[in-house]
Amino acid sequence: MLTRQLGKNGPHLTIIGFGAWAVGGPWEWGWGKVDDSESIRAIQTAIDYGINWIDTAAVYGFGHSEKIVAKAIKGNRDKIFIATKCGLVDDGAGHAANNNKPESISKEIEDSLRRLETDYIDLYQIHWPDPETPVEESWLMMAKLKEEGKVRFIGASNFDVPLIEKCMQIAPVQSLQPPYSMIRREYAEEVLPYCLRNEIGVVAYSPMQAGLLTGKFNINKLAPDDWRLKGNYFREPILGKALNLVEKLKPIVEKQNRCVGQQAVAWVLQNPAVTSAIVGARNEVQVKENIKAAEYVMTDEEMKMIDELLKFYQL
Repeated sequence: MLTRQLGKNGPHLTIIGFGAWAVGGPWEWGWGKVDDSESIRAIQTAIDYGINWIDTAAVYGFGHSEKIVAKAIKGNRDKIFIATKCGLVDDGAGHAANNNKPESISKEIEDSLRRLETDYIDLYQIHWPDPETPVEESWLMMAKLKEEGKVRFIGASNFDVPLIEKCMQIAPVQSLQPPYSMIRREYAEEVLPYCLRNEIGVVAYSPMQAGLLTGKFNINKLAPDDWRLKGNYFREPILGKALNLVEKLKPIVEKQNRCVGQQAVAWVLQNPAVTSAIVGARNEVQVKENIKAAEYVMTDEEMKMIDELLKFYQL
């Protein structure tokens, strides 16, 4: 699979990474019940098909996702680039709470290392900004973990330009993980161009907008505890608007004998700032379908048609 370099002097990652949010199983922001054996096979299939990196987080299933990743890559640790995140912790009542305090990050890294059964993490990211903690304090701790060799690279997720700049004054930001899709494009206005200019890698999450852009989404088939049932993008009028876009995309994508989900990922990857797209999967079938997006070549005509459509679909 094609690879791109992650930021300045960074590693080469495959343009699709395996997203391990859903394999975390049931929790406050989970995707419903999962079969751990299926999750492990999905990760192993992704590796067999050439994907060389996995994105997870301590908060996904409050540690369960990291444990599943560890089981799936056992014996292949040196071949797989692991990205995980800190800063969202269990508040004791089963809710995810922001905590980017240095002491919390210091504890979280040890817990993640233990669950991932490794002595280093390739990319350690702050998951979300914490309004209660100055980002400079958090980033000093991240830089310290890198100096100690516990992590190879440090990055951030869901940060804006001012936050990134504050971090850059302390230590380089290797990468940013923003939400980015055909229907969620706000990061393309200022943040992605900034990252491109400053050689900061971008690993975009939710390129299929949590399933909305797969061409197969049916809200009536979601599990009762699926987080999407309480998400703004899955309520009217946004839901109907997104599904209408999918229907308009189908005739375009059918000319390439592809599906809308693959087109959605390919569209994200055509942005020059994007290093890789994080694509989640819960089973082997989904993995095999998602991987085809890596070889999807978008024509100029197709891009023009999509651009015209997207003028009416900024959500």
